[in-house]
Amino acid sequence: MAALPEEPAEVAAVKPDPDAGTPPQPPAAPPAASAAPAATAAAEGDVAGAGGDAAPAKAAAAGPAGSPAALDRQTLVAVLQFLRRSNLRESEEILRREARLLGDDLGTVALSPAGPLGGPGGDGDSAGSEALLSRVTATAPVAIGGSVAAVASSSPGVAAVAALPPGKVGGGVAVEDQPDVSAVLSAYNQQGDPTLYEEYYSGLKHFIECSLDCHRAELSQLFYPLFVHMYLELVYNQHESEAKSFFERFHGDQECYYQDDLRVLSSLTKKEHMKGNETMLDFRTSKFVLRISRDSYQLLKRHLQEKQNNQIWNIVQEHLYIDIFDGMPRSKQQIDAMVGSLAGEAKREANKAKVFFGLLKEPEFDVPLDDEDEEGENEEGKPKKKKPKKDSVGSKSKKQDPNAPPQNRIPLPELKDSDKLDRVMNMKEAARRVRLGPECLPSICFYTFLNAYQGLTAVDITDDSSMIVGGFADSTVRVWSVTPKKLRSVKTAADLSLIDKESDDVLERIMDEKTASELKILYGHSGPVYGTSFSPDRNYLLSCSEDGTVRLWSLQTFTCLVGYKGHNYPVWDTQFSPYGYYFVSGGHDRVARLWATDHYQPLRIFAGHLADVTCTRFHPNSNYIATGSADRTIRLWDVLNGNCVRIFTGHKGPIHSLAFSPNGRFLATGATDGRVLLWDIGHGLMVGELKGHTDTIYALRFSRDGEILASGSMDNTVRLWDAVKAFEDLETDDFTTATGHINLPENSQDLLLGTYMTKSTPVVHLHFTRRNLLLAAGAYSSQ
Repeated sequence: MAALPEEPAEVAAVKPDPDAGTPPQPPAAPPAASAAPAATAAAEGDVAGAGGDAAPAKAAAAGPAGSPAALDRQTLVAVLQFLRRSNLRESEEILRREARLLGDDLGTVALSPAGPLGGPGGDGDSAGSEALLSRVTATAPVAIGGSVAAVASSSPGVAAVAALPPGKVGGGVAVEDQPDVSAVLSAYNQQGDPTLYEEYYSGLKHFIECSLDCHRAELSQLFYPLFVHMYLELVYNQHESEAKSFFERFHGDQECYYQDDLRVLSSLTKKEHMKGNETMLDFRTSKFVLRISRDSYQLLKRHLQEKQNNQIWNIVQEHLYIDIFDGMPRSKQQIDAMVGSLAGEAKREANKAKVFFGLLKEPEFDVPLDDEDEEGENEEGKPKKKKPKKDSVGSKSKKQDPNAPPQNRIPLPELKDSDKLDRVMNMKEAARRVRLGPECLPSICFYTFLNAYQGLTAVDITDDSSMIVGGFADSTVRVWSVTPKKLRSVKTAADLSLIDKESDDVLERIMDEKTASELKILYGHSGPVYGTSFSPDRNYLLSCSEDGTVRLWSLQTFTCLVGYKGHNYPVWDTQFSPYGYYFVSGGHDRVARLWATDHYQPLRIFAGHLADVTCTRFHPNSNYIATGSADRTIRLWDVLNGNCVRIFTGHKGPIHSLAFSPNGRFLATGATDGRVLLWDIGHGLMVGELKGHTDTIYALRFSRDGEILASGSMDNTVRLWDAVKAFEDLETDDFTTATGHINLPENSQDLLLGTYMTKSTPVVHLHFTRRNLLLAAGAYSSQ
């Protein structure tokens, strides 16, 4: 079969989400602080450039490409005169220094004395018309076409740009195509009076806390990003005592779910600390997204105009993305449900792409009745009643799902005879499946790993529940048979030559009985094994490790076939596609990679997360991949083109478990915050929140018919939830979809069907058998 087209270079296959950017690399340059784009105020998905109508002068005067002499001297003189009249001496000095940097000696430019508009006691017309003046930022290289332009931006939003040859700035200083960390940090240079930062912040805090209740909840979202950026500005500009005082005074006001981030932030006390810190770079390279109603935004803008609070406004303009919507402001409960991620909420535009969440049409084949079935039916005296039931199982897949992707959208492997036989067995098992519900809960069989001194780090169970695998911290992979049938290896080549290839039981004859055992240990990794996954046909096994590799093992010979090397850091999770052949991996390098078993390089690289990719899961139709991350977001990626088509925010801690519903319409996610969140993939909305666990949720699984959701946690419990009730009567009208006004039930205990405790065993894996028996697994902990 033809695999997905392989890109020539590893990174060329990536189509990162344009909203978030690629986290490990900073953008081409920090935005000029004063270039205040006018706000666009459309009803759908508009962005307040935070300049709004407060910064009327938007233009940039750009000289032709070539020498710095092309800089318009008269424009600079006019700007310097305006700054002098406005009594903005600091900005004037900075601009003069920048002008000298560009090779234009303006140090002796004669400026007229301050006129009646500028100084104290003036008539204030200037303050009225230019109420929100942006400060001047340090020059940073900005890529324009093939050249690098040095930008010095001025107060009223006028940026003087001199285009230079590639790699040169001013007096011949070489510039990297991608700026280094210091270039990324340069936006924090040249701030206002450091002693006034606490006054600025407390003034805004007082204004928000005194505003109407309907606006207070929305505007309170500003506290955290403003706190972080103001603190980083103070640190970067070496005002260490002011930074310490600012942090100690206001860090206690932030939401509890930001405490881990604040702990990292508190360690950044010197400018040198910032240069290698990932958390700081995340804040700088990705704008923090706030979703605010138009009324609340106008209220904020008026307040900052009246107070002329330039410092706050500059940060809003440079570092925040305000997603404005029309309609009623959201309540505190609605906001709390959606916020908490490293970069704020997802933009509404990020969740509007069409997603084919339906299931692919299954191939048609007959389900023969074996002798045992016929005898059983004859004994009951009702031979005709079971046949329609079996036929109906086959006919379910014959109807084309209207939401399904085209059958040939991505190339999938053709079914082998053994696969067809397995499908037939699956359908026959399904005919005997227990129908679960609130009145009929599943039995639970728990596999406890005793004396697991090696450190159990990953578990998986085959689809037919015949084998279980454990990944361990001692770098081994251990496979057990959980049926009376023992694990056997294929005979040697010499012995195979003696076997009659035409015999009916050739598959049995090729197995070597001398190798039969209940346990096989696989050696090869050089670090803890963090993820394992069986192939659907049970012939292969994947494992991923701290050593940065993913290994493919044969379950016929119990040997390693391939080691896939693409990640440079630990690989946290890997999973086979429901159709086999493809698999996905995610790791500490913040990207997920799509592989095919017969390609040694990845077919796709999914970049966009701001922290480790901690868990991965294929959609049932294999056209999409979900990834959960330590940046507290879940992303859905299109396998065909590598695009990010959904971003879900709402968890308050790293994501550790994902599960798609059998019909492909919903996604359940679990995290360190002990909450299970439910998502409607088609509409891109959160539709449920299940509270009850008190520790990290490492395992989630829907029953085979999708009526029960099971969750397993480090709190030593398995909980069963009513999935049918959770997904019925969903609010998915146009208004809800457009604004994100979700209304979650106050109490999720109505959906809890049962809680089952272990003695002292954290639950790390859950699996429903084909007949809906629930299997759980974990390592006994004596603590």
